Amino acid sequence: MRNSVKAALFSGLLFPGLGHFILRKHLRGALLAGISIACLCVLVYTAYEIAQQIVNEMLSGEMPLDATTISAEVTKRTAKGGFLRSDLPTYLFIGCWLVGIVDSWRIGRLLDRSKPEPAAQAGNG
Repeated sequence: MRNSVKAALFSGLLFPGLGHFILRKHLRGALLAGISIACLCVLVYTAYEIAQQIVNEMLSGEMPLDATTISAEVTKRTAKGGFLRSDLPTYLFIGCWLVGIVDSWRIGRLLDRSKPEPAAQAGNG
Protein backbone atom coordinates (compact mmCIF):
# COMPACT_ATOMS: atom_id res chain seq x y z
CA MET A 1 0.00 0.00 0.00
CA ARG A 2 1.28 3.44 -0.87
CA ASN A 3 2.38 5.80 1.91
CA SER A 4 -0.18 8.43 0.95
CA VAL A 5 -3.13 6.05 1.17
CA LYS A 6 -1.95 4.34 4.36
CA ALA A 7 -1.27 7.64 6.16
CA ALA A 8 -4.59 9.17 5.08
CA LEU A 9 -6.49 6.07 6.22
CA PHE A 10 -4.78 6.02 9.61
CA SER A 11 -5.50 9.73 10.14
CA GLY A 12 -9.04 9.49 8.81
CA LEU A 13 -10.26 6.24 10.32
CA LEU A 14 -8.34 6.00 13.58
CA PHE A 15 -7.23 9.35 15.00
CA PRO A 16 -5.95 12.72 13.74
CA GLY A 17 -2.17 12.82 13.53
CA LEU A 18 -1.67 9.06 13.44
CA GLY A 19 -0.82 9.12 9.74
CA HIS A 20 1.97 11.59 10.45
CA PHE A 21 3.53 9.18 12.94
CA ILE A 22 3.56 6.48 10.24
CA LEU A 23 5.32 8.92 7.92
CA ARG A 24 7.82 9.76 10.69
CA LYS A 25 6.58 13.34 11.02
CA HIS A 26 6.32 13.08 14.79
CA LEU A 27 6.06 16.77 15.63
CA ARG A 28 3.12 17.37 13.30
CA GLY A 29 1.47 14.16 14.46
CA ALA A 30 1.92 15.06 18.12
CA LEU A 31 0.54 18.55 17.52
CA LEU A 32 -2.59 17.29 15.75
CA ALA A 33 -3.13 14.48 18.25
CA GLY A 34 -2.54 16.80 21.22
CA ILE A 35 -5.03 19.39 20.02
CA SER A 36 -7.55 16.65 19.25
CA ILE A 37 -7.16 15.07 22.68
CA ALA A 38 -7.54 18.46 24.37
CA CYS A 39 -10.73 19.14 22.39
CA LEU A 40 -12.15 15.73 23.29
CA CYS A 41 -11.33 16.31 26.96
CA VAL A 42 -13.18 19.64 26.93
CA LEU A 43 -16.19 18.08 25.21
CA VAL A 44 -16.33 15.11 27.59
CA TYR A 45 -15.93 17.35 30.64
CA THR A 46 -18.70 19.65 29.40
CA ALA A 47 -21.02 16.69 28.79
CA TYR A 48 -20.20 15.32 32.25
CA GLU A 49 -20.95 18.67 33.91
CA ILE A 50 -24.30 19.00 32.15
CA ALA A 51 -25.25 15.41 32.96
CA GLN A 52 -24.29 15.89 36.61
CA GLN A 53 -26.39 19.04 36.90
CA ILE A 54 -29.41 17.32 35.39
CA VAL A 55 -29.02 14.25 37.60
CA ASN A 56 -28.77 16.46 40.69
CA GLU A 57 -31.97 18.27 39.70
CA MET A 58 -33.77 14.97 39.11
CA LEU A 59 -32.64 13.63 42.49
CA SER A 60 -33.77 16.77 44.28
CA GLY A 61 -37.17 16.63 42.57
CA GLU A 62 -36.75 19.88 40.60
CA MET A 63 -36.99 18.02 37.27
CA PRO A 64 -39.36 15.15 36.43
CA LEU A 65 -38.05 11.79 35.24
CA ASP A 66 -39.45 12.32 31.77
CA ALA A 67 -37.35 11.57 28.67
CA THR A 68 -38.79 14.51 26.72
CA THR A 69 -38.05 16.97 29.52
CA ILE A 70 -34.55 15.61 30.02
CA SER A 71 -33.81 15.78 26.28
CA ALA A 72 -35.07 19.36 26.07
CA GLU A 73 -32.99 20.32 29.10
CA VAL A 74 -29.83 18.77 27.65
CA THR A 75 -30.38 20.63 24.38
CA LYS A 76 -31.02 23.91 26.20
CA ARG A 77 -27.95 23.60 28.42
CA THR A 78 -25.67 22.57 25.58
CA ALA A 79 -26.70 25.62 23.57
CA LYS A 80 -26.42 27.80 26.67
CA GLY A 81 -22.82 26.68 27.22
CA GLY A 82 -21.65 29.06 24.54
CA PHE A 83 -19.17 28.95 21.71
CA LEU A 84 -16.04 28.31 23.78
CA ARG A 85 -17.55 25.46 25.73
CA SER A 86 -18.84 23.20 22.99
CA ASP A 87 -18.72 24.73 19.53
CA LEU A 88 -15.06 25.78 19.39
CA PRO A 89 -13.68 22.41 20.56
CA THR A 90 -15.99 20.61 18.13
CA TYR A 91 -14.93 22.71 15.14
CA LEU A 92 -11.27 22.52 16.16
CA PHE A 93 -11.46 18.73 16.46
CA ILE A 94 -13.09 18.40 13.04
CA GLY A 95 -10.49 20.77 11.60
CA CYS A 96 -7.65 18.72 13.06
CA TRP A 97 -9.18 15.60 11.61
CA LEU A 98 -9.45 17.10 8.12
CA VAL A 99 -5.98 18.66 8.27
CA GLY A 100 -4.57 15.33 9.45
CA ILE A 101 -6.10 13.48 6.50
CA VAL A 102 -5.12 15.99 3.83
CA ASP A 103 -1.65 16.76 5.17
CA SER A 104 -0.68 13.13 5.76
CA TRP A 105 -1.91 12.25 2.27
CA ARG A 106 0.11 15.15 0.83
CA ILE A 107 3.29 14.19 2.66
CA GLY A 108 2.81 10.52 1.80
CA ARG A 109 2.35 11.39 -1.85
CA LEU A 110 5.62 13.34 -1.84
CA LEU A 111 7.35 10.33 -0.30
CA ASP A 112 5.72 7.99 -2.83
CA ARG A 113 7.00 10.12 -5.70
CA SER A 114 10.53 10.20 -4.31
CA LYS A 115 10.73 6.37 -4.08
CA PRO A 116 10.50 4.15 -7.16
CA GLU A 117 7.59 1.70 -7.35
CA PRO A 118 8.46 -1.97 -6.60
CA ALA A 119 6.72 -3.07 -9.85
CA ALA A 120 8.84 -0.62 -11.85
CA GLN A 121 12.03 -2.06 -10.36
CA ALA A 122 11.01 -5.63 -11.25
CA GLY A 123 10.38 -4.64 -14.87
CA ASN A 124 13.87 -3.15 -15.26
CA GLY A 125 15.68 -6.33 -14.07
